[in-house]
Amino acid sequence: MLSELTANAVADSLSRRETRPFAEVERAALERPAAIDALEVLKPSERVKVIAEIKRSSPSRGALAQIADPAALARSYELGGASAISVLTEGRRFGGSLADLEAVRAAVALPVLRKDFIATPYQVLEARAAGADLVLLIVAALDDATLRELFDLIVELGMTPLVETHSAEELDRTAALGARLIGVNARDLSTFELDRDLFGRLADRFPADAIKVAESAVLSAADVAHYRAAGADVVLVGEALVTGDPIENLRAFLAV
Repeated sequence: MLSELTANAVADSLSRRETRPFAEVERAALERPAAIDALEVLKPSERVKVIAEIKRSSPSRGALAQIADPAALARSYELGGASAISVLTEGRRFGGSLADLEAVRAAVALPVLRKDFIATPYQVLEARAAGADLVLLIVAALDDATLRELFDLIVELGMTPLVETHSAEELDRTAALGARLIGVNARDLSTFELDRDLFGRLADRFPADAIKVAESAVLSAADVAHYRAAGADVVLVGEALVTGDPIENLRAFLAV
């Protein structure tokens, strides 16, 4: 499934490239105002921090919410106390788009993450051109050379890579990059099964200076507390926010 999602995301980016060439996107990316320093915003504090996600659907859960106005939802997240906004821009299985990211960027003052299946420099440039401050890199989808190339490009453009892992081996690969913002996704992107305890088993392998992000399996304040007790500095939450009251749920999560 991960290979399919990545291949499709790359194919869609190639289609966009036919009408918006590499040089044009690169120019737009370089003309953008400086990205927000997400490492400063998400640094460890006395309270857990939340990256709130805008997600219409997923392969594992199907349709979640229509989200006709992603900018309005992002403003609700900001009001509820989120530290950053994640925008799923994959269109085939998640119902997102770069237009969603652009709308969110224009609506909030928080750092914005492009969450997609990123595998090419063109996709990274698209992210910056659309106003992203962070870009997701999924270690399981990339070989070491590509991972390094994309990581370095994200940093060169002034953005922050959120490097997602699913195993001890992937965490070690991520540490070798010098990554400062590292996530552990409880969802296996091959089987889509959840393992909420994976983060806790891997927490000791994070580099000492890394910000620890727990991803997936966050449906309640108890889930946030579980991750916080295991050492998470940040939790990334999508489904619980798009299917419930976003402000109420955020405030409950942040009270942990």
